[in-house]
Amino acid sequence: MSNEELQAWVERISEESFGLPFRHRATFNRRLSTTGGRYFMKSHHIEINPHQLEANGREEVEKIIKHELCHYHLHLMGRGYKHRDPDFKMLLQQVGGSRYCQSLPSARERKVQPYRYQLVCRQCGMVYLRKRKVDPRRYRCGKCAGNLRLNKLDSATKS
Repeated sequence: MSNEELQAWVERISEESFGLPFRHRATFNRRLSTTGGRYFMKSHHIEINPHQLEANGREEVEKIIKHELCHYHLHLMGRGYKHRDPDFKMLLQQVGGSRYCQSLPSARERKVQPYRYQLVCRQCGMVYLRKRKVDPRRYRCGKCAGNLRLNKLDSATKS
């Protein structure tokens, strides 16, 4: 599906479900990974994750579009457009939009990183395993508030 087809689809959903026109841009953004779509408050544009279309089909993407259009129309009307606002929750339920998008297979397959460093307390010997390198001068031991020493682990231990 092209951006032009998405634009026409969003305009049609806006007219049919909300009775209001969508006068801004709707585009696909392949870089979105953990969200189904997003609404920009300054430009009023909408971006949709094309991976949702590939993985979950048109029906799921239509619910995502309705979700983003709820943000769009409520924001332009000056009403509560945030997820926690009653106006948003009520309109979302009326139009049949989804509160949360389905997770993508790529998002479920997170890579487990090994522990590569350890922080050792110089006073009590407490050990803290770390996956990323940190500056030990910025932290203290949680047990005794002693100074910490950073050691690089030879063999990477699984988390």
